[in-house]
Amino acid sequence: MASYNRVVLVGNLTRDPELRYIPSGTAVSEIGLAVNDRVKKNNEWVDETTFVDVTLWARTAEVANEYLSKGSSVLIEGRLKLDMWEKDGQKRSKLRVVADKMQMLGGKGGGGGQRSGGGQSYQSQQQPEYRDSMPSQPASQPPAPTMPPNDDIPF
Repeated sequence: MASYNRVVLVGNLTRDPELRYIPSGTAVSEIGLAVNDRVKKNNEWVDETTFVDVTLWARTAEVANEYLSKGSSVLIEGRLKLDMWEKDGQKRSKLRVVADKMQMLGGKGGGGGQRSGGGQSYQSQQQPEYRDSMPSQPASQPPAPTMPPNDDIPF
């Protein structure tokens, strides 16, 4: 049976992007995204917020760090990734989104953070395999983000 792993989210950053570089020199940025959903409870509409951690790679990570800040509106397209690790003898896990595409929403100076741009879209063009180049981490921390493998599917 085939499977499909795609996520499209529109929300606001909960914090400024955190940019760093892995040993190969590739940029990686972690952002927090708040996504709202309106649901009806007891004949009243209520906002439910879901908080999602998102990993951006390469030029997309650098652009996010340069132009986005807390409160910026953004559209993220990517895939779900489950990280698992052990801390103090306890197994832990965390579900996050690895972004393939980022679109900044809102106008300059409006719709969120001071640095947000309007309508620009950034996509990771090259996604080499980083699993072998990632340094090993202590068991007390979640594993470092990994890039998806290159797929040669002609769509």
